Amino acid sequence: MRFKILKKLLNQLKTPIFDVIRTHAERQVTSFHTPGHKNGQGIDLAFKDFIGDNTFKVDLTVFPEVDSLHDPVSCIKEGQELYAELVGAKKTFFLLNGSSMGNQAMFLAAFKPGDSVIISRNAHKSAMSGIILSGVWPIWIQPELDSDFDVFFDSSSEQIEDALNKFPEAKAVFITNPTYNGIMTDLEKIAKLVHNQGKILLVDEAHGAHLGFNKKLPGSAIQCGADLVVQSAHKTLAVLSQGSVLHYNSEIVDMNKVRKVVSLIQTTSPNYLILASLDVARRQMYENGEKLLDKMVDNANYFLSTQDKFKKFRFLTKADVAKNGFNLDTLKITINVTETGIEGQVLSEILAKDYNIQFDCADFFNLIAILGVGTTKKDLDCLVEALLDIEKRCDGHLESNSINFPELTTEMVFSPRDVFLSEETELVSLSDAAGYISAQTLTPYPPGIPVLIPGERITPKICEYLQTLDSRSIRVSGQEHKKLEYLKVLKV
Repeated sequence: MRFKILKKLLNQLKTPIFDVIRTHAERQVTSFHTPGHKNGQGIDLAFKDFIGDNTFKVDLTVFPEVDSLHDPVSCIKEGQELYAELVGAKKTFFLLNGSSMGNQAMFLAAFKPGDSVIISRNAHKSAMSGIILSGVWPIWIQPELDSDFDVFFDSSSEQIEDALNKFPEAKAVFITNPTYNGIMTDLEKIAKLVHNQGKILLVDEAHGAHLGFNKKLPGSAIQCGADLVVQSAHKTLAVLSQGSVLHYNSEIVDMNKVRKVVSLIQTTSPNYLILASLDVARRQMYENGEKLLDKMVDNANYFLSTQDKFKKFRFLTKADVAKNGFNLDTLKITINVTETGIEGQVLSEILAKDYNIQFDCADFFNLIAILGVGTTKKDLDCLVEALLDIEKRCDGHLESNSINFPELTTEMVFSPRDVFLSEETELVSLSDAAGYISAQTLTPYPPGIPVLIPGERITPKICEYLQTLDSRSIRVSGQEHKKLEYLKVLKV
């Protein structure tokens, strides 16, 4: 399934935002506006020499020539329309606070306080922020764990159908697709299930901005029929960090409310370099997207084909997830390190310090490599050589059950928002916390899956899991002390 990019009405070769800021820079305008460096004149010279002059000449504030992100009427408006047309959305909003902001915007736009949402526990922590901000009640789906690779599967269509039948009061379903490991569910089937019951489908497609541009890869969430979709364009496309998009394609959600919410939480000091990078990356995908993705897929397949060279590293493949009914975006490469005897985070540090190879993510059992439009075969050869060299020095085995991820479908006693805002809290020892109501969000990162959120009852298994993490010096986002000795709970 691909975007039908040959049937477009707009001129996809245009880059309106980039053209405007480049023209402005060429005019050598005297600045009496923010930022204070004034076209780079006040920048530290060593920094300026390293970065280059043009960066500062296009670091602008909002004025009519360059348009306003909050009320676009010219180049930004056109840039968003071009992006929406290319991907097949009714409306696209550019986001400069990353997909975290996009997830929050979806919750605020789709719900009112007291509504409920069906959501898998493997959602990013920004979805938890959206739940708290919007006052929504989460109905959790426990993701299944692949015991061979120690990775979470996505929410299956069967799980979604079962949840819809059990909780007819739910207003929407929130799906993370692909997962951090590139695992993908049958989103088209889920969209039909959700819409047949008059519900809203929200999709965190942060890691899937490249989907839909090549027939060798699964289709995008927009193609599959989702109502609102967030994509981190910067994760796989040639976009600067923080450059993300929110696609609107709904018959249910009020588009004007989406617009107001995006304006509510979007920065009022937009970075025009990021906006321009979204603009030129869209043109790049129109002109060469299929060829670029052919190269990316070929590179991924090349790396996976080196599996026979290794005795201690294993690569997650489509066959590994297909047996459980899922698909795989092979541009996310999961490398299992269990047989090396070295934890994934430690291996990631070794690769960075000794081989100048930086991974996006590592957990206890796996390294996760993200391929982008800029990845080359040479890059992958460097990785293969480094892993082979490391393998020679490894002698051990990590017990795959040494960290047992707990059952997370625990009791939601109070609204996460109400507890988050409550001042009636206290600290209790982690060893004594079972039975209390959590007043904090605790998220081991990676993979960024919350173990506790405000309003949940703390179980003995969750306490045991957190103690295991603490004993391994694995820092948990949200902990308020160096050691995870205490949990913040509601006062009894």
